[in-house]
Amino acid sequence: MPTSASETLLAQRTAFQSALLEWFRKHQRRLPWRETPSLYKTVVSEFMLQQTQVKTVLPYFARWMDTLPTFAALASASEDVVMKLWEGLGYYSRARNLQRLAKAIVAKPRPPAALTEWLELPGVGPYTAAAITSIALNVPAACVDGNVVRILARLTADATPFRDSGSAAKAFRPLADELLSHQHPGDHNQAMMELGATICHRQTPLCTVCPVYAFCAGAKSGEPEKFPQLAPKKIEAVAVTRVWWMREGHLLLHRAAVGAKRLANLHELPRASDSGFDETALSADTKPLAIKRRVITRYAITETIHDVSAKARQGESGRPAFAEDSGLVWIPLAEIETITLSGPHRRWITELLKNHGKPD
Repeated sequence: MPTSASETLLAQRTAFQSALLEWFRKHQRRLPWRETPSLYKTVVSEFMLQQTQVKTVLPYFARWMDTLPTFAALASASEDVVMKLWEGLGYYSRARNLQRLAKAIVAKPRPPAALTEWLELPGVGPYTAAAITSIALNVPAACVDGNVVRILARLTADATPFRDSGSAAKAFRPLADELLSHQHPGDHNQAMMELGATICHRQTPLCTVCPVYAFCAGAKSGEPEKFPQLAPKKIEAVAVTRVWWMREGHLLLHRAAVGAKRLANLHELPRASDSGFDETALSADTKPLAIKRRVITRYAITETIHDVSAKARQGESGRPAFAEDSGLVWIPLAEIETITLSGPHRRWITELLKNHGKPD
């Protein structure tokens, strides 16, 4: 980290904090967890906001609070209710960890007050612990995520190459700690996150309206987008072949095992190989109903969905039976809305039922 730029920024720390907080208090977005704040709302919002944009979270947060308004309500809810409320947000381990956290808090005589106590709870890492304790409990702990890394790298014109955002966050944590307002740590952290989300964008940052432009060496260099220097992600292409199999008013789906690392107990369209079809032959013999593309972390996934309903009827009599441990289940079309599906598959199935959902 450029020592001179960092030292200059720290020498102006009080003025920097004042400018940042004054801007935040005038221009912060109206968000439900800010308007009537509570520890529970802060916890729920921070879990939902992990790797998810605010605009996506808002309707989920509203439904969640209507159904599970307290730690006690969440702790006593069935997992089916919790997962259904989370359906479509992705990274489903967050929901399970959130419920485990609620159970741990309800079992205590009081909610944890110290940063170290929060770090012991399910799903709580350094960033989440700092966010919860600073915002809800006024603990002086700096949050360092991608937004904060970007701001600090630009403020100091730091061109250090980092292999990923995690290593960059670790490097910038000492500076974040030193810049933090100990009088108003929650507002300071939220202001930094707000600045990154609304002003200090990855591309085309809005430097002319930035409240801390006067302190920013990166902006004054004329090339703020150069900072931070993060190695590009290596994207791996993945191809998946799935089947659309309807029979007697039922749709064949795959339900992940309760103990699965990903998507536990959630439903998706089955892979061709899992349901007894050769992927290569299927791709050669049938035109896909749909081709869907998405990116998850470092994977670019192309999923082709083939209608095998007629093909299956020709080759078998009676409803096909699958091994109990296969995870394959026949779901009545009337119950599709009641089960929990992964977000993309909910959208795909809704689309395909509209166009290809006439019961045979």
